Amino acid sequence: MSIKEYFKFEERKTSYFTETLAGFTTFLTMAYIIILNPSVLSQTGMDFNGVFFATIIATIVGCLFMGIFANYPIAIAPGLAMNAYFSFVVVISMGIPWQEALGAVFISALIFLILSLTSFRQAVINAIPASMKEGISAGIGLFISFVGLQSAHIIVSSPATLVTLGNFTDPVTYMSLIGLFISIILVVNNVRGALFLGMIITSILSFLFGYISLPDTIFSIPELGNTFMQMDIMGAISHNLYTIIFTFFIVTLFDTTGTMLGIAKQAGLMKNDTFPNVKSALLADSIASLVGSIFGTSPTSAYVESGSGVASGGRTGFVNVIIALLFLLMLFTAPIAKVLSTVPAVTAPALIIVGFYMMSSLSRINWDDMQEAFPAFLIFLMMPLSYSITDAVGIGIISYCLIKIFSGKIKQVHPLLYVFMLLFIIQFVVLSN
Repeated sequence: MSIKEYFKFEERKTSYFTETLAGFTTFLTMAYIIILNPSVLSQTGMDFNGVFFATIIATIVGCLFMGIFANYPIAIAPGLAMNAYFSFVVVISMGIPWQEALGAVFISALIFLILSLTSFRQAVINAIPASMKEGISAGIGLFISFVGLQSAHIIVSSPATLVTLGNFTDPVTYMSLIGLFISIILVVNNVRGALFLGMIITSILSFLFGYISLPDTIFSIPELGNTFMQMDIMGAISHNLYTIIFTFFIVTLFDTTGTMLGIAKQAGLMKNDTFPNVKSALLADSIASLVGSIFGTSPTSAYVESGSGVASGGRTGFVNVIIALLFLLMLFTAPIAKVLSTVPAVTAPALIIVGFYMMSSLSRINWDDMQEAFPAFLIFLMMPLSYSITDAVGIGIISYCLIKIFSGKIKQVHPLLYVFMLLFIIQFVVLSN
């Protein structure tokens, strides 16, 4: 069997040239994660080179599995929402060692893998109302943008009002604003790889203004660093990190499933509103997350940037093979990536804009139905204010169930959601003490 036959080129009306072009296009639109993921996770004390290596290995594994076994042009890489939650909430805010956080990632990925082989995965998806799913997505977007604004010193802490505007004469602030403006201009002009290109242009400007010094060498032999096989699974279990495991699982589940469905629809690969070969597609993400936790990174997710490759004509898993090969080449660029990651002006604009993309979920909430909209609003609002995805989701679930109970619509709520409500009440009332 030839490569063209295996990937069904004729059936999906594509060619080597089109698939290769689509692979390059998707790579350019998601390449920012090479710099951004190690930049975010290294703030926990994790070795930059180790996270850099883990990021690329997890991406290669996820993309190859998705491409070869599921035959979809859907890229897999460490998710930007989950790395922010991993670093700023779990490790920095809650004080949990990053090794235990990696253990929680491993456990959630293992659960996700097992459930991908069963029908329970679909039951969990069905249990959460559509409005709350949209609220979770938008809330994560607002949370990511808030982290980006803090990193850029555009928003700073204030003893009087908690937060306030930063000092616009601060080099970090004005260079970040310049980088944000450049990236937005590239995005609105539909430039391929706008975020990645924006990071490169901002890096060059930062170098010219003297804020970046070039490393002694641009290329190097890949290093495992101190993150390989450091996940503390027993520590995660003994310290009852169940809500964190739940958050990793539930966000990855909704994010990945939603993105996969959206990209499959865009590519015209849905059949009678069903997602063919969905188990292989979900296995790709869960296996990538498992591998990522072993090497030292936060959970992976399906990338919405895959839509850029589909828009360029990509229709098969061969697109992912090209993406994996391009990420493989990036393994040797750790020195320059490390330098760029230390400059907030390079990374903050991407965080802010990715958060903006996720805010589109708000338009899909029926704001005229308060029973559905208010819990989604609470999730969206509480995520950045509580600095916790877990707590925000818990507040949303509890409020949704209570509203339905006291409006006489108990049966409209999936039984599994009541289980989640009880678990979160225990978490908030009992375990918090």
